[in-house]
Amino acid sequence: EKMKSWLLGLFLLTNTDLYTTHSVVEGLESMQNYDYTKYHPMDEIYRWMEDVERANPELISSAVYGYTYEGRNITLLKLGLNDTAGSEKKVIWMDCGIHAREWIAPAFCQWFVKEIVNSYKTNKKLGQMLQNLDIYVTPVINVDGYIFTWANNSTRLWRKSRSLPPPDSTCYGVDLNRNFKANWGTIGVSFDSCENTYCGKSAGSEPEAQAVMDFVGTMVNQTLCFLTIHSAGQLILLPYGHPEISAPNYNELVSVGQAAAVEMKKVHGMNYTVGTSPQILYPNSGSSRDWARLIGIPFSYTFELRDKGEFGHLLPEDHIQPACEEAYVGALSIITYVHDKAFKNSAVTTVKHFTLVSGFTMTIWSTIVAVFVTTGFMV
Repeated sequence: EKMKSWLLGLFLLTNTDLYTTHSVVEGLESMQNYDYTKYHPMDEIYRWMEDVERANPELISSAVYGYTYEGRNITLLKLGLNDTAGSEKKVIWMDCGIHAREWIAPAFCQWFVKEIVNSYKTNKKLGQMLQNLDIYVTPVINVDGYIFTWANNSTRLWRKSRSLPPPDSTCYGVDLNRNFKANWGTIGVSFDSCENTYCGKSAGSEPEAQAVMDFVGTMVNQTLCFLTIHSAGQLILLPYGHPEISAPNYNELVSVGQAAAVEMKKVHGMNYTVGTSPQILYPNSGSSRDWARLIGIPFSYTFELRDKGEFGHLLPEDHIQPACEEAYVGALSIITYVHDKAFKNSAVTTVKHFTLVSGFTMTIWSTIVAVFVTTGFMV
């Protein structure tokens, strides 16, 4: 009887290993066959997320952290390795596809994951960072809107979510990047639900925006950097969208952004302009980037990917690879900087002639700003 039990256990263990191995192989095959130089509809992106997780169980896990207005999953991939030292891991946030028509953004999030998967075992620095960091990647936040842009040519340039119109209107959707709790409704928005910059009936009224605020808000003390990917214009935007507010680490944000732009230009010669939205684009309020900085995440950027106007949001597929290649080195430049700053003994960092102090002073400032936001006092 003991021998039978032992053999049965061995059989089950062996078959479990075979199933796991088979699952990994299937995931790897699907990943290898996936075309990262094409735009993909949402069902294919969902399947890709399942495949990339299945193929890389030691690196990637997934989580549903919210639901869209129409009830679809908002799903992220978490990229990170076990920390052998057992210390607390820090967090990098990256999201794409908050504006439905900006198809290059979800394409980049997929490209970013692919590059990490393909290089972390041979890139010692990247492997080290993944032991210290968990990188949360949401390929598409505005799932309803993204699906709507695939319906036909007349819907291709849809920007907003797909929430129902207010009682006095027939116009659907909210600009999710005007719906965050960051000086909401004060500048660069519309209260007309038929406009592309309609900010919603209140801050956080939309489930997609609230899902991000709820999830990221639970790990604000661990989060080093918040990256949100958009198009177009070839810009790296930093807080704040309101022209009368300046981030306490403004100089450092500019310097780190400029260093990323330099790396991006090396890839294909493309120029990316760095600055606040009022400086180089237009004033706005209620953005996820501003919300992240206001709650105390020290580094927060919006990437506006290609191009500068020729194609706009209809970027041809032959631009996907070069756009993603340059964006990848830019994002990695920022992630590397914030990682190296956090994981060293010194509390003072010198960046291009600016001496900047992190830690206690930043925490106090972030707390003060958060109080201002909570009480409705606009700084």
